Amino acid sequence: MFTITQDMLMDTLNMFAFLAAELTVLFLLISYLVGVLQEYIPPSKIQSILSGKNGRGYFVAGLLGAITPFCSCSTIPFLKGLLRAKAGFGTMMVFLFASPLLNPIIIGLFAVTFGIKVTVFYFAIAMGVSVIAGYLLEKLGFEKYVKESAYIAPEPKCCGSTCGGEKKAPQSKWVKIWNSTWSDFKKVLPYLIGGIALGSMIYGFMPTEFVAKVASENNPFAIPVAAVIGIPLYIRAEAVIPLSAALAAKGMNLGAVMALIIGSAGASLTEVILLKSIFKNQMIIAFLTVILGMAMGAGFLYQFIF
Repeated sequence: MFTITQDMLMDTLNMFAFLAAELTVLFLLISYLVGVLQEYIPPSKIQSILSGKNGRGYFVAGLLGAITPFCSCSTIPFLKGLLRAKAGFGTMMVFLFASPLLNPIIIGLFAVTFGIKVTVFYFAIAMGVSVIAGYLLEKLGFEKYVKESAYIAPEPKCCGSTCGGEKKAPQSKWVKIWNSTWSDFKKVLPYLIGGIALGSMIYGFMPTEFVAKVASENNPFAIPVAAVIGIPLYIRAEAVIPLSAALAAKGMNLGAVMALIIGSAGASLTEVILLKSIFKNQMIIAFLTVILGMAMGAGFLYQFIF
């Protein structure tokens, strides 16, 4: 019989407090930095850099994702900045897929924990699938499933020389960027809190022994199960590799470990809820399909090769 212990409750509350504080700071900081970049880099320049012509933009977006230390949730404000800069849809999707999977923290921990060969395999799969998925989603016309409001930067209520009929001193561009950032944050706050709450409960109440049992080598469905479990089981980049190593030590199938890492790092319940403020349901389904497909494909291919 499953019993909720005091330790589980404390783990859940601690995770909620940690994620709420961390993701709030990250979202505001990244959104503000994106606003500053947009102030100095014109949309035409971003469009040029992330152009899908000759396939260059797709790989540039993948490499940009690989050098940005974002988790799946903190990628969202950067994605919004790309949307408002009217960068190519396919290249934006490549960045969305690649950024949390290929950030330097995960790659470094991967190399230390699993070795260079496994790290190269992981990098090649994550980069390759991200580029192919971004290209196909653009060619299949999925851009129509981006909400119109996602392209519009929120306007601060008072950013001119008058406000409410009263004359005010003109605001500096830094204050304008902050007002826009804060307005954006208030829009996604309900999604953020809801996602963090659900993810924290799953993190606190789902024992690692259960995960290892359902994804053991004796279970032919271990890899799909691990991939599905990985998405709601929100795990920070700093924790996903050590946790996966611990699960492997408990008997978890190594292919399933790979699927769990990609599922948990590539998407999270919080990210999916946040993406609802940008994408329509069809695009959300496509996003999850790519992450789950990548996780399961990498897991089965890893088993076959290694």
